[in-house]
Amino acid sequence: MNKLTIRDIDIAGKRVFVRVDFNVPLDEKTGVITDDGRIRAALPTLKYLLEQKTRIILCSHMGRPDGKVVESQRLTGVAKRLSQIVNQPVDMAGDCVGPEVEQCVANMKPGEILMLENVRFHPEEEEGVPFFAQALARLGDIYVNDAFAVSHRCHASIVGITNYLPAVAGMLLEKELDTLGRIIEDPAHPFAALVGGAKVGDKVDLLENILKKVDFVLVGGGMAATFLKAESYEIGKSIVENDHLQVAAGLMNRAKNNGARFILPLDVVVTEEIKPDAKATVVPVNNIQPNQRIVDIGPETIKEFTKTLRGCETVFWNGPMGIFEIPQFSEGTRTMANTIAALKGTTVIGGGSTAEIVASLNLADKMSLVSTGGGASLQFLGGQKLPGVEALLDKDSPVAEKLKVRR
Repeated sequence: MNKLTIRDIDIAGKRVFVRVDFNVPLDEKTGVITDDGRIRAALPTLKYLLEQKTRIILCSHMGRPDGKVVESQRLTGVAKRLSQIVNQPVDMAGDCVGPEVEQCVANMKPGEILMLENVRFHPEEEEGVPFFAQALARLGDIYVNDAFAVSHRCHASIVGITNYLPAVAGMLLEKELDTLGRIIEDPAHPFAALVGGAKVGDKVDLLENILKKVDFVLVGGGMAATFLKAESYEIGKSIVENDHLQVAAGLMNRAKNNGARFILPLDVVVTEEIKPDAKATVVPVNNIQPNQRIVDIGPETIKEFTKTLRGCETVFWNGPMGIFEIPQFSEGTRTMANTIAALKGTTVIGGGSTAEIVASLNLADKMSLVSTGGGASLQFLGGQKLPGVEALLDKDSPVAEKLKVRR
């Protein structure tokens, strides 16, 4: 990665504005954090900044409040959880901009942490309004992006602020970019991409970009229905992206031409109705009935996928194999997670719901990387540039010397 990081510059004692992604899942009834993985992922950066006696100003969003204050999406609980993790107080600001917040920052001592309120309570954040970015920038001397998951957004706290402060990468962002970059540029072979989830459309760029790199593409989840229909199978009531049938067929043909195996399910779990007590049936893919819907991969497919993955040195996984939330439709996803966790090679989980599943199964620490960003990782692996990364200073930038880069 050719971007400046917090280790490259002299930040001792400075006010460091850190964009993190603490958009953690909450229990709908109690509001309690159900998975603090995204908070813990930022710890290497925070610990380094604390060692440097910086004043840490944390900025994050929570949910989609659409520019309005939503009480259930305040970051008070996040600040409390972070204080428990780092074993020191984390003060909570009443807003993310304005005179009162600036005074809070002015009162900070070296080694202290201040959590700003949900930046998306202001519509100017997602609109990328310059004056709002300037207001955020007034709080810091240095800007650090450690929020890979939202680096594909052109928001004020991600891109706009870099016009007013020297901008560098945090350790989490650096790790994400380095690991994802390696599996695209120089992966160890055999290399398999396991893709699932609902839509083919979300992963077209990813698949097209990695087809020349992978040895295997394994397809499960709801998107398997589109590929199966492209192969002229009856897929019953399964949701199909009819506008992507030709795309699916083209991807399979290109994989074949590139010498990669495109492996579709051999059998699937189907049901007539998706509900918690629904009856699940296993059928070969050539025996799906018009009134049935695919909800998971079947046991023969699990065996085939498992055998393939166990022979690989690099595995990238994005998207569940079925409706994981319903136990009788979750076996395929569970088995894939456990299989990948047991591998000795490079294993990368592509964020989003897949990361949450791995965390729920207590397997996150057995993976090489559990990406914090679903959309961002897909965009990056799809060959697209991330605005939040592009906005950071290059290591060979003329500004680098002024920032006292450590050679």
